[in-house]
Formats: sequence, C-alpha cells, structure tokens
Amino acid sequence: MSTAHAVAAAVSFTWLGMVIAISFIEAPLKFRAPGVSLQIGLGIGRLVFRALNTVEAVLAVVLLILLVADPPSPTAIAAVCVVVVVLAAQLLVVRPRLTRRSDLVLAGSAAPHEADQPTRRSRVHYSYVGLELVKIAALVISGAAVLAGA
Repeated sequence: MSTAHAVAAAVSFTWLGMVIAISFIEAPLKFRAPGVSLQIGLGIGRLVFRALNTVEAVLAVVLLILLVADPPSPTAIAAVCVVVVVLAAQLLVVRPRLTRRSDLVLAGSAAPHEADQPTRRSRVHYSYVGLELVKIAALVISGAAVLAGA
C-alpha cells in the first residue's frame, strides 16, 4: 500500500468518525441537556456544523489531491466522488435552506406552512440526515476499498 493510499484511508475514516460523532451523537443530544433551549441549541448547532463543514471541505480537497496523485481502485474513486457530491449538495443546497429556517425559528416565527409547529423538523432537515447517511456509507466504502486495494 502506498503512502497516499494509507493517508486516503485515514482521512476517510477520520471524516467518518467526525460525521457520526457530530451529526448522530452531538446534534441530537445537545437538545436534551438541562437548560438548553431550542434557540441555544440551534445557535450551537449552527456553529458546530459550520466548523464541521469547513473541516469536511478541507478533507474533501485532501482526498481529491490524493486521488490525482496516486489513483486507487475504481471503487474507491467512485465512493470518494459520491462523498464530494453529497457534501457539495449539503453545502450549496440544503444548508442554506436550514439556515433560513433556523433564522425564522430564532426570530420567533416559523415558515408559514409550519406556523402551527415551529419546532417540528422540516423536510429539509430530513434530507440533510439522509445525505449524511449516504456520506457515511460512501466514506466506509472509500476507506475500505483503499485499504483492500479493491
């Protein structure tokens, strides 16, 4: 295994751990902590996800550079491409919509179609979670494929 492949596997699995830890452990738990209101939780979430997405963008660039420097298997390349496309969709399409919704909630109102349930998760939130699940699968596949040389 080349150094580039070892680094690519490490980056994939590090990124995987970050997504699981933040999206599926930290994010839901912060709203259960004593004294954390919806507004405080949303404010914390925005900061945490902005930081996560920044690190993810850096990791995506690193993976792409490694792919060009020492191309791994077609499986690994395809999985990394899926990860990068999913991240781009989250950053360019889903996150702006979630930000608009959280702006409304933080301002004390909700979107007109959700005025009766302002704290209910929106469909956009579920699409973000769905994309996170796709990203997790693709990161597992990319890391494993690079390690296996498949």
